[in-house]
Amino acid sequence: MNDTTSKKTPPVLIFWIIAGWVGYALLPWYMVEDGLWSFEWLFDGYPFDEDYAPALFLIAQAEKLWLAPLLVPLVLPLLALRRPKSDPLYARLLILSGALGFGWLMAQGFGIGIRGYNFEWLEALFGDLGDRQFGMGYGGMICASAFLFLLTQGIAARGAINGDIFVVSAIGGVIAIVTIFVFFPIAKMLFAAFVTEDGAYSLSVFASKFFDDRLWGLGCLWGARCGAAWNSLFLAVLVGLITTVLGLCFALVVTRSGFRYKRAMRALTVLPIITPPFVIGLALILLFGLSGSVTVFFAELFGVQPTRWLYGMPGVLIAQTLAFTPIAFLVLIGVVEGVSPSMEEAAQTLRANRWQTFRTVSLPLMRPGLANAFLLGFIESMADFGNPLVLGGNFDVLSTEIFFAIVGAQYDQSRAAVLAMVLLFFTLSAFYAQRAWLGKKSYTTVSGKGDAGVHPLMPNGLAIPVLAIAIAWAIFTAVVYGMIIYGSMVELWGVNNSLTFKHYITAFSVRFEEEGIRWTGAAWDSFWTTITIAAIAAPLTAAVGLVTAYLLTRQSFAGKNSFEFGTMLSFAIPGTVIGVSYILAFNVPPIEITGTGAILVVSFIFRNMPVGVRAGIASMSQLDKSLDESSLTLGANSWQTFRRIILPLLRPAILAALVYSFVRAMTAISAVIFLVSAEYDMATSYIIGRVENNDYGLAIAYSTTLIFVMLAVVGAMQLLVGRTKIGRRMTQSRTNV
Repeated sequence: MNDTTSKKTPPVLIFWIIAGWVGYALLPWYMVEDGLWSFEWLFDGYPFDEDYAPALFLIAQAEKLWLAPLLVPLVLPLLALRRPKSDPLYARLLILSGALGFGWLMAQGFGIGIRGYNFEWLEALFGDLGDRQFGMGYGGMICASAFLFLLTQGIAARGAINGDIFVVSAIGGVIAIVTIFVFFPIAKMLFAAFVTEDGAYSLSVFASKFFDDRLWGLGCLWGARCGAAWNSLFLAVLVGLITTVLGLCFALVVTRSGFRYKRAMRALTVLPIITPPFVIGLALILLFGLSGSVTVFFAELFGVQPTRWLYGMPGVLIAQTLAFTPIAFLVLIGVVEGVSPSMEEAAQTLRANRWQTFRTVSLPLMRPGLANAFLLGFIESMADFGNPLVLGGNFDVLSTEIFFAIVGAQYDQSRAAVLAMVLLFFTLSAFYAQRAWLGKKSYTTVSGKGDAGVHPLMPNGLAIPVLAIAIAWAIFTAVVYGMIIYGSMVELWGVNNSLTFKHYITAFSVRFEEEGIRWTGAAWDSFWTTITIAAIAAPLTAAVGLVTAYLLTRQSFAGKNSFEFGTMLSFAIPGTVIGVSYILAFNVPPIEITGTGAILVVSFIFRNMPVGVRAGIASMSQLDKSLDESSLTLGANSWQTFRRIILPLLRPAILAALVYSFVRAMTAISAVIFLVSAEYDMATSYIIGRVENNDYGLAIAYSTTLIFVMLAVVGAMQLLVGRTKIGRRMTQSRTNV
């Protein structure tokens, strides 16, 4: 390499130096009153008004002088611009700049709040501050990002991970955001497990709540009620197993059978995941409740008394299986499609029949997908509180106990935190059990070699029961959704069954006037807010999840296991706890976003990110690392390899992450119920309000509308992402078994 090339400044370094100065000198340092989405500050006293001023202007006016030391780390990287990366001073300058800048930002952010110093020892040391500061705005966040990535570039320049700037920066970025938006709020919540009523910390408080009989009681062994912990564990294991089996059945029908109505079945499997909360539960009540149509029919047929069998574990199990089977299907469809047909054809060439081929070749290669599908079903069941709330009856589970501990009359944050710790122990145990089951075996099936094979059909002995299960479950799902649509068009659900469109008109009426269209329906505000928040959160969730999966499967670095643990943590904690912990963590500086749309976006990203991570890991485990090595050998860097080689082969995982994150943002309730505000009201909180007012018709009409909207969006995403093209022949049309 000649001297000119070695001294050439990386463009990414110039970008982050400029970004740091822009954040410090041109953008409002603190959060503007109207929130992140408003730009009215440009015409309202900017840049001299203290509320909108950049840090440099604040200092020039002798305000917020604790921001002045940031000038030093902003100047330091300028000294590295003309130095070669091989010069040790180059790395030292960037590391010093990033560490000083980011460290000082955190120190002053946590040290000074809306009432001056946040700690008594600071006030005792420096005296009364006589000033205050608010949460970071555009300027503070961009400047913090610049310091973080200057630090990672310095670490890469010192030779970390072969000096790969993209990989080191990606690791640093994911660690930073997971720490800020997962570890920090959850730690703040869990510390409450040791807090007494007077604000002190005590182990006895924790012990008294942890060993509570309502949590660990085994009364069910002699006919009494079991503790919430055992109920949750047994239910989650059942849901994980059943949803994995059903998801595999649907994936096999779609990819390994000649079933004529594959597309319709594929669309039907996605329906439950795009259903707002409580709706499946309400439909099940209409079918199987005490006065449900099916219950009454069989009671009259056999002359027996209708019972409340639905309320309790049976009802919750059915509802959760309906709700979470699509997650297993979305994870497994990419894995089943990714199994190499050539390996299956090779087995048949060696005189293995179709059953032997499936049992000894296909199924073992699907283990990553099966393990991830079970893990997600298990965690979703543990964290779900909507279905147990509607159908649980006396069947207590951890998530509803946490909910009532927080929002009930007791308002016991300490008990909620203890319950959350138990739930976290169960979910992380499942996570490590899954890792142990997979072991260190290789599941690679896609390499750089040509693979134009055709997947064999399922053996008849497997195809018949698989098709029977899939068709029966699809019919049951269709009946449930038929009841949902019917319920949205009756006058008064269960009382007056005359058909009407009044609920749709009330929610979504539109008036055309000379000034333009007026959205006069009661649900429009929450509808547009929900669409906007979900559209912002979905691609960000997919991007963070897939980059994280790439780092976990393709890179080796210190602390990798802890890194993976952090990415799964937010998914293992109930949304209820996420919502409360976000309020506690982000209601004060340095990150003050409670009541804004940003806190909803952030909560959705980190609540749903693990699905993108698990789908990406399952699919990437099938891609031979020689693909990456070939690209790097031909001169591409890691970013180019990831963008041009890896991502095009991950289309099923990308689609799974996009679909799941979008629809969960549209239908989430557990965290949303705490984070919505008057300005940012979400569809699910509006629906809950209608349910609480016994306005079931309007609630179901709104839910039905959301279902059709999300179906259209999912179809558009399918067309946009497309299919993975790896040179395989299309399976010829075959008749059904």
